Amino acid sequence: MSTTDAPRSTPFDSLYRHGYARVAAAVPRVRVADPDANAQRTIALAGRAAEAEAAVVIFPELGLTAYTSEDLFRQDALVEAAVAALARVAAATAELAPIVVVGAPLRAEHGLFNCAVVLHRGRVLGVVPKSFLPEYREFYEKRQFRADRDRVSGSIALGDAFAGGCGAGPGLAGTGAGAAEVPFGADLVFECRDLPGLALFVEICEDVWTAIPPSTYGAMAGATVLANLSASNITIGKADYRRTLARAQSARTLSAYIYTAAGLGESTTDLAWDGQALIYENGDQLAASERFCDDDQLITADVDLGRLIADRVDTSSWGDLIHDHRQRVASIRHVQFELGVPTARLRLRRQLERFPYVPSNPVTRNDRCEETYRIQ
Repeated sequence: MSTTDAPRSTPFDSLYRHGYARVAAAVPRVRVADPDANAQRTIALAGRAAEAEAAVVIFPELGLTAYTSEDLFRQDALVEAAVAALARVAAATAELAPIVVVGAPLRAEHGLFNCAVVLHRGRVLGVVPKSFLPEYREFYEKRQFRADRDRVSGSIALGDAFAGGCGAGPGLAGTGAGAAEVPFGADLVFECRDLPGLALFVEICEDVWTAIPPSTYGAMAGATVLANLSASNITIGKADYRRTLARAQSARTLSAYIYTAAGLGESTTDLAWDGQALIYENGDQLAASERFCDDDQLITADVDLGRLIADRVDTSSWGDLIHDHRQRVASIRHVQFELGVPTARLRLRRQLERFPYVPSNPVTRNDRCEETYRIQ
């Protein structure tokens, strides 16, 4: 991506002028079945992401209620409180630049969906329901939720309570306060008009554990940044497997992959939580959270959008894949928005190797030298 692709108002010494985007993953401490308290922590962390000049910040799955609310999800009081909390978070984002993606249970078509809600500057850009609900071992999400495949409509009404919570500011996506519906489905790519190359696709937890994650199709449809809102509990060895999943999905899809999982505060009746957050770019780890941390966490990384796009252009099999799945790719809906790219000077927070083809780690360097010798 050339510098001419960036807005002219962006200074030359800003990472956003050179095809980069700063992304973030948040791990708040949650309170089970207390949306008001969770909204407060979400708003505070979203503010920290804005101060860091991030373009995107994601929060854990069902973060406004806590994942372990279980059969409390059947209570009107909890679901309605979650919608009110979502309205508070949306209103708080009106003055914030980043896209904020939060997890909440939302009702639609006489059912309850486990959703990721994509917010920007007080508006709901879209709502993404979870595609794959785990119903094995310690999981029984189908007891409370429906999956994306069960929905009929491509839009969802968030109701008067949400519109009221947004006040007189921007309302639902595209139409202002009081609008009735927003895009709904696991087929949405959110494209930034004023930051070329930034396109976001969102999936939820189990989705990336499947053989063909929904984000695969999102990437083929143009998404460069893939986000996963998770509430994955921790067992021995699971953290390594999550890293493998995030790394592999970012490499296979030539994308950036942001992952965040539930942390402390979730119920530990029969599960435990470590709050693992990860950011990968085309197989390279850029950032990771501290696991089992008592405090709220926010990790950031500067993603090279230009590199990702160049890799896709250069990889012939990527084009073949899109061709083979063109019907599914063509069905993806695109939601456009304007980020309001930061106009301040913003230095790159990213380690660049002085000698990119020679590893700085002595052990890795010796292994590479040995392999070079044996290849010859």
